[in-house]
Amino acid sequence: MKKGLLLDNEKLVDKFGAKKISSLKAVPDFYAFKRGLIYSHRDFDKFYTALKKGEKCAIVSGLNASGTLHIGHKVVFDTNLFFQKKYGVPVYIPISDDESYVSGKVKDQKEAFKNSVKLAKELLAYGFDPKKTFIIIDQIYTNIYNLAIKLSKRVTLSEIISSYGYKKEDNPGVYFYPAVQSAHVLLPQELRGIKNVLVPIGPDEDSHLRIARDIASRAGYVKPSVLHITFLPGIDGKKMSKSRNNSISLEDDAKTLRKKANKSISGGRDTAEEQRKHGGDPDKDMPCFYLTNLFLSESDGKKLTKDYKSGKLLSGDVKKMFGDVLVDFIGEFQKRVKKISDKKVSDCLLKN
Repeated sequence: MKKGLLLDNEKLVDKFGAKKISSLKAVPDFYAFKRGLIYSHRDFDKFYTALKKGEKCAIVSGLNASGTLHIGHKVVFDTNLFFQKKYGVPVYIPISDDESYVSGKVKDQKEAFKNSVKLAKELLAYGFDPKKTFIIIDQIYTNIYNLAIKLSKRVTLSEIISSYGYKKEDNPGVYFYPAVQSAHVLLPQELRGIKNVLVPIGPDEDSHLRIARDIASRAGYVKPSVLHITFLPGIDGKKMSKSRNNSISLEDDAKTLRKKANKSISGGRDTAEEQRKHGGDPDKDMPCFYLTNLFLSESDGKKLTKDYKSGKLLSGDVKKMFGDVLVDFIGEFQKRVKKISDKKVSDCLLKN
């Protein structure tokens, strides 16, 4: 993992009391844990112990209704699917149509709703079990606001301003939304009595969970456990960002995917002759990073790294391999999206 991208994760440990995942004696035998893609946690050991004992557990993992799916979502989705498939854990997925609206990320509620339904379809296409997946769109599941009102008395305006930096010019919707988000997190406990809840998030979302955990303890709920996923680099080696246009979308066509693979930062030498003689640097090479961390088995990843270092594989070879993997993975995903019916989506939506 590139050092600069870990600054936000390290801050959670150094300043906000999170614990490094590497300090735990037992973690799941799954690539996200083994390859350093999960940096820290809050009470994951408690969740994992309860899970292995066969106690009722759930995962809450949200999405923003203003965005589209990209390769950076893969670690979170795969981790959620691991727990769902191996342990039968139900996954609750809030799609924040209301937050997207009040924060101005979409022009109106109609757009937020349309985006939410599209994301719901894509989530099912990704592989989530329709019988064990509960998608929450607040325009449909308006009962969420009853719970949010109840929880809102357990947090102060000063705490919200301190956590989010909101100003008087901001609308009341953004001030209230932390209570709504806490309602999402505590919903499995409120609705089904599931006390062991895990929330995998990026480090930039930890303020939401700190508020939710404080509210939980004050309102008589069990605090949710948290996993902090590391930020994945974009194809330029820097943090993924819309402004940099350095991410790989799950909506990209084959031509675009191959173009992005070829544009990815290389760890190769100036000439093919030099690379054959001295080898390349896989630590600088983004196709190597993606392939070894997100797509290849451990043994295949080690072989790729060895061959790249030795000069047996050139940068062009690795970029072609990366492009082929992307076209196959994302192409198959896009085919599955087309097969997801509106009824299948509707059946997964939590309703009043």
